Amino acid sequence: MSHNASTPVAPQADFVLRGRNPDVLTCIANLSNDEVFTPPEFANRMLDTLAEAWAKDHGGKSPWADPTVRFLDPCTKSGVFLREITRRLTDGLANKMPDLQQRVNHILTQQVYGIGITQLTSLLARRSLYCSKHAKGKHSIAKGFASDAGNVWFERTEHTWRDGSCKHCGASKKALDRGRDRESHAYAFIHTDNIKARVAKLFGDDMQFDVIIGNPPYQLNDGGYGTSAAPIYQKFVEQAIALEPRYLSMVIPSRWFAGGKGLDEFREQMLADDHIRAIHDYLSAADVFPGVGLKGGVCFFLRERDTQGDCEVLTHFKDWPVSVATRPLLEADADVFIRFNEGLSILKKVIAVETGTEKSLVLPNGSKFDELVSSLRPFGLRTFFRGAENKRRGDVAVHQNGGIGYIARSEITTGENLIDAWKIYIGRAAPGTGNRDTYPHRILSTPFIGEPGSICSETYLCIGPFASKVEAESALSYLTCRLTRLLILLHKPSQDTTRKVYTFVPTQTWDRAWTDAELYAKYGLSASEIEFVEKIVRPMDLTSDLLGDVTVDDDSDDE
Repeated sequence: MSHNASTPVAPQADFVLRGRNPDVLTCIANLSNDEVFTPPEFANRMLDTLAEAWAKDHGGKSPWADPTVRFLDPCTKSGVFLREITRRLTDGLANKMPDLQQRVNHILTQQVYGIGITQLTSLLARRSLYCSKHAKGKHSIAKGFASDAGNVWFERTEHTWRDGSCKHCGASKKALDRGRDRESHAYAFIHTDNIKARVAKLFGDDMQFDVIIGNPPYQLNDGGYGTSAAPIYQKFVEQAIALEPRYLSMVIPSRWFAGGKGLDEFREQMLADDHIRAIHDYLSAADVFPGVGLKGGVCFFLRERDTQGDCEVLTHFKDWPVSVATRPLLEADADVFIRFNEGLSILKKVIAVETGTEKSLVLPNGSKFDELVSSLRPFGLRTFFRGAENKRRGDVAVHQNGGIGYIARSEITTGENLIDAWKIYIGRAAPGTGNRDTYPHRILSTPFIGEPGSICSETYLCIGPFASKVEAESALSYLTCRLTRLLILLHKPSQDTTRKVYTFVPTQTWDRAWTDAELYAKYGLSASEIEFVEKIVRPMDLTSDLLGDVTVDDDSDDE
């Protein structure tokens, strides 16, 4: 389009917001598996979900065309959310603010805000947003900031130590009280008792954010055994909800659905919150964060302050069709989120046969398989226990990490009723070889018969007792069935297979070798439901599968 001499032309800003090939933020390496950078494509997927909800609630209007909407990323790392929001606002406000420099100044100074999680990420975020690590530097595309920080705030924050850990985040003093010359990982957004007062201090007393969006840090070392770490992402979600934004969206690990250390209260609050209107669940974290070893998948949710109702649940996995259903987050009498839409209908069929109703997901006492499953350390022996190499008179065999050892019967003071019974041993951890977030997979490590006169260390759980070898072998065949293991998966948030993961599994009569064909017929599964089960759960070979089983670090929840 050409302009004649009489046509006024808006002065061109000294920058252009346009795509780079490649986009540097798609190439940047993650800080760690705890502080994961968000790829631009995924950030835009979250922003698309936000925009669709906004339009639905505002008569088709776009948030990107409203100069009054305020956005906050309270845990900014690369600055990708802030950058992509700015890009969209720059396009969406063009008609209302034709002058590009004026428009961008307004967006950057009045609409887009961030809180850096570290000094390094705050500089990176400013570079992404302002094209300069200093908001008022000569290369900054923003004009008029009074400070180098602009609207991306960061100041070092310290932990508040109490009895060896931080009262705000639970971090170990031993691990993170290491002087001012090293990063404290005391994230400002969660290290306060009054988040509204903190935000007012950072950005002004009248600050109310319409949208909070981000990808918080996931965990911190809690000083436990091995690589033990405690989740902290839930604290960012809780603080964000306390700020009462109209819309909240965060990407977090999916293991909160059914378990996770210290997540019980958070799970209860989330599942009872009917303001959560969408959850996008990614079964494999690698589909979102390539190269990140985060087991159990990730999800992002959208919470709407001013609307309530059932939640749209969308399940994503590689090139599979996206599974979509609108349903309550918490089914009647359940204590976890049922992750698979198809799995929920199967579970309801199983429970209905066992109880005569689909109104509750609770199995009656006496028909719960978890009543046969031991707690952790069924005989009181830790994972690192090593028995004697040679059997002495009166010893019992110990199935332990790495093989079999021996221990005097008199030293066993827990689980004595199981010592001389037939039972089943099963690894506390699911198989760790390869990528556990690929499907179909086994769900469980390979179980095996425990003979009378034997026990196990914490490496295994014990299932029983059974009156005979025939009964034990019948239960063993049941555990190898795909449907049984799908029911376990519905309550299984991680590699750990504690007693809780058997909550949805009914008992059977232990008088036959069970097969999936019998179970499918008993519970009336449809052809499509059978296809789903067999797409998710791999067949189990009791001989060859034993070769791939591994042990678990002692970093999980006790029951």
